[in-house]
Amino acid sequence: MGKKKVPDLYRAPFPLYSVKVDPDTGLVIIAGGGGASKTGIKNAVHFLDLQLVGEYQHSASLLHSHDTDTRATMNMAVGKGVIAAGQDGTCCLMQFKQCTQKEAKDANKDGKSKQQGNARLRAGKGDKCGQDGVTPSGNMSDMKDETIHISVTASAEVQSDLNPQDPLQKVVRFSPDQSLLLTGGTDGHIRVWEFPSLKKKFDFKAHEGEIEDLDISPGNKHLVTVGRDFACSVWSGNQLSMSLKWHETMSQIDEKTYRYLACRFGKVEDQKDALRLYTVQIPHKRDRKPPPCYLTKWDGRSLLAMLTAPCGTEVISSLAVSDSGTFLGLGTVTGSVAIYIAFSLQRLYYVHESHGIVVTDLAFLPHSMKGKNIKGNNETALLSVAVDSRCQLHRVARRRR
Repeated sequence: MGKKKVPDLYRAPFPLYSVKVDPDTGLVIIAGGGGASKTGIKNAVHFLDLQLVGEYQHSASLLHSHDTDTRATMNMAVGKGVIAAGQDGTCCLMQFKQCTQKEAKDANKDGKSKQQGNARLRAGKGDKCGQDGVTPSGNMSDMKDETIHISVTASAEVQSDLNPQDPLQKVVRFSPDQSLLLTGGTDGHIRVWEFPSLKKKFDFKAHEGEIEDLDISPGNKHLVTVGRDFACSVWSGNQLSMSLKWHETMSQIDEKTYRYLACRFGKVEDQKDALRLYTVQIPHKRDRKPPPCYLTKWDGRSLLAMLTAPCGTEVISSLAVSDSGTFLGLGTVTGSVAIYIAFSLQRLYYVHESHGIVVTDLAFLPHSMKGKNIKGNNETALLSVAVDSRCQLHRVARRRR
């Protein structure tokens, strides 16, 4: 099962750090780059058109490339028509839409940059559709004004990490209702802005050292944060409600031998009001005989642990939850990709070292995109990206009944 070879869906001309799927437009959005070093490796966000080929296969083509100058996007959140991109110690907000060539030209005629509060608003830095990207025909002069393209406008940015040594935003999320923008970085602070006004709501020290991950529950009731300080904390606003203790049900494990890596809320299929939280725990130190990593499932309302299961000895690097809450995706530092059943935490799919290096991000295809079934006859499909510049799609075919 682990010997299969997954063909590349798309290969970028730069290392990839983030992948997201926008169900409204059907776009797959990937980002990364070579950073500020003058190696000739560009920094960009690529917008891909994903198409179903037959019942099981997919193809992807580049619709547009948005250049991000000297800053690589290391993490992303996608809301309705907006991308929040972590670039160094800054969260950059970009508006995007599908448009005709004429609409894109009109969008570029807007005014000048202006300052508002602690956010710098940037107008008039829109890309012409197809500029520095690939257009469907490859020839701008042959195109009609009605041809559909992607328009991207850098609209604002906020300082999301104030580490004096090397500021770096590690994670960004929109709340489920998109009323809040949340970030965490290497300075251990969680920063929360009201969205879209970008009025700062909270700025508090959540962890000693780096923030690894965060997520917020529907209704914005629980904010869960994970730090490199062994803690997984639950917050109500900026007040600490509780600290999760996954190891309390594992008598053989000492508290400081593992640390939390990731946290995600997820729905429960066919249970409208049920909610789950999933966390990943990885060994704090590497041994010659590596111990297993662990997945824990929590009740998303009471935050009581429900189930913990080992998930292999390869160190986990990324976690994703499908929109239905049925499946979990795991990537590893050695490039492997796995899909687990959320109910039982049993492994359903695994490809050993599918990527040549650390898997940096994962995203499941939604149940429908633009109202169409994009998964085909697959039970689920998971996108993965890595520093090897590859974007792959991992499919689990629907089981015959």
